[in-house]
Amino acid sequence: SQQHVMVNSKRFRAWLELLGFRLLAGTHPIVPIMLDDVTLANQFATGMWDEGIYVVGFSYPVVHKSKARMGTQKAAEIKKQNVGFDRGAVARVKRQLNI
Repeated sequence: SQQHVMVNSKRFRAWLELLGFRLLAGTHPIVPIMLDDVTLANQFATGMWDEGIYVVGFSYPVVHKSKARMGTQKAAEIKKQNVGFDRGAVARVKRQLNI
C-alpha cells in the first residue's frame, strides 16, 4: 500500500541521516543520497550492485555537475528484514569508500 511505502521510506531516510548522509528533503519514496561527485556516485552504485542491491547513480547531464547523487527507492513489498539488509549494505559500501 501507499502507506507502507511511505513508512519504509521514512525509516530508511532517518537511518541514512544517522549514517551522516545528506539527503534531498522530501516525503516521497525516492530517497536521493547526495554525493556531489560523479565518480563517487558511480562507485557507490557499483558497490551496492556488488551487495545485490540495484540503485542508480545520477550525474551530469541528468543533474548539475556538482549535484551527483545515488537514487534509492523503497517499495511496499519490502519486509522489515530486507530493510535491515539494505541498511547493512549501505553501511558496508560507505566504509569501503571511506565516506
